[in-house]
Amino acid sequence: MELTLLGTGGPEGLPLPDCPCAACALAVGAGARAATAVLVDGVVLIDLTPGVALAAARAGQSLGALRLVLLSHPHDGPAVEIPPGLPAPARVPDGQRLPLITGHRVEAVAVDAPGTGYAIESPDGLRALYLPPGCAPAGLAENGGEAYDLVLLDVVGRPDALARLRAAGAVTPTTDVVAVHIGHSAPPQPELGRRLAALGARAVPDGTTLVAGDYQSVPDVPRRTLVLGGARSGKSAEAERRLAAFPDVVYVATGGSREDDPDWARRVADHRERRPAGWRTEETRDLVPLLEVPGGPPLLIDCLGLWLTHVMDAADAWDDEAWHDGAYRQVRARTEELATAWRATRRTVVAVSNEVGSGVVPAHASGRRFRDELGRLNTAIAAESEHVLLLTAGLPSLLR
Repeated sequence: MELTLLGTGGPEGLPLPDCPCAACALAVGAGARAATAVLVDGVVLIDLTPGVALAAARAGQSLGALRLVLLSHPHDGPAVEIPPGLPAPARVPDGQRLPLITGHRVEAVAVDAPGTGYAIESPDGLRALYLPPGCAPAGLAENGGEAYDLVLLDVVGRPDALARLRAAGAVTPTTDVVAVHIGHSAPPQPELGRRLAALGARAVPDGTTLVAGDYQSVPDVPRRTLVLGGARSGKSAEAERRLAAFPDVVYVATGGSREDDPDWARRVADHRERRPAGWRTEETRDLVPLLEVPGGPPLLIDCLGLWLTHVMDAADAWDDEAWHDGAYRQVRARTEELATAWRATRRTVVAVSNEVGSGVVPAHASGRRFRDELGRLNTAIAAESEHVLLLTAGLPSLLR
């Protein structure tokens, strides 16, 4: 089954007319995207968009054999002109199944916002799912746990939709997940591709033909990721984005609670507010047992700097005399234990840590000691990570 993406952009396309934003200014060449429309094996068209016939011709496709034209979501503005000879477009009620003379089977899938998704099965049993912009699937129990070969959805706007599909078994590591409905809220390339790859998804230019069941282009989700950054660099938000499309994430908060500190309580509340509702928070500094659990849900550890602070507190490592009397051995034994567990873990895990090596040299020996030990810890964890990022002013730089 072949699906040709005649457009991959949001309902208004990209760039938006007369929009001065940076994303629209950078959406040139292959970065420009028409409103999303998909042609399936030349017989089914999902979403009738302006200029669809010309887009099909540019992609080397013909609309002459179309049997069915489906609409997935309400369209604002004037009605789109229907090219001569095309079947009348229609929205299909949720759950309705449409067998075609070509052997394809189409089923309308319920979603949680105005619109209709469509599951398409080819004559040889390959399965694809298309979801409209801003929508996640509803009623996934009806899927029966059978995975799709190809999924097209609004990954940028609704990463939680991908998490739901994974939780239901509809998306597996061999499912090709392709982002569509890409609007000016999405980052430009190459950041878009990097961010999607971390979610196990990808983006392609308009006119691309995808082959359902071809797993060669499915990106591998990194097992271990270290996100570094200074104060207010956006490192925690970046770490959360990297797991936003996965279900049942365990958010490991190493800072704990602090009595009589309203500022700290407010920071913790802000973090909790932006996390997906399905995530579970575990306040602990005992990281090694969590890393050793085989096959558990993804972990987000925030952060290693607070973990190290606790380790140094426990060893009384801030005191110069205690440090030279052996506290340094306790601290380094704990960091080596953590690095070993990080290297051996089979869980998907993202850890946040402070980058302190670029700042002012601390005035006190204890501050310099913490800076040095955190630098050693970051180096050890980075050495065993598939992905390492550095956040500066909210912008990620890929170090590995």
